[in-house]
Amino acid sequence: MQNNPPVKSNFNAEDIGQIAIGAFALSVPIAFSEEAWHLSASLPSLNLVLIVLLSLAFIALFAYQSVFQANIIKRRQAFLLRVVAAYILTLLVVGIVLLALDKLPLWDDPILAFKRMILIAMPASMGAIIVDSFDKE
Repeated sequence: MQNNPPVKSNFNAEDIGQIAIGAFALSVPIAFSEEAWHLSASLPSLNLVLIVLLSLAFIALFAYQSVFQANIIKRRQAFLLRVVAAYILTLLVVGIVLLALDKLPLWDDPILAFKRMILIAMPASMGAIIVDSFDKE
């Protein structure tokens, strides 16, 4: 039987920092892409919902296998918190990056701004959860 180190079940500032760094690392190159700006404008709502679901599914799968090492039975709440927090923090980081690039038209076209955030958050969320996994639960 394998001895596993004790696991932490809290979510702290270090975790937030790791998620933000990972999200930033992958959002920056895509946020500079004119293709992403145009694609987000033309994507139908159903496709955006699918992108959100895919993002959450892959964050959950990676967190389950890597961060939680396939052991969430007694830590379901911590697992769900990690997945949701990683996605929400990623959306915030992507929003800040797009705002800095003057490509987040919150007041002029909030729907387009939201679409851009969702589209760019898909790859950025994977970067977020991967960097978060460097410091195992």
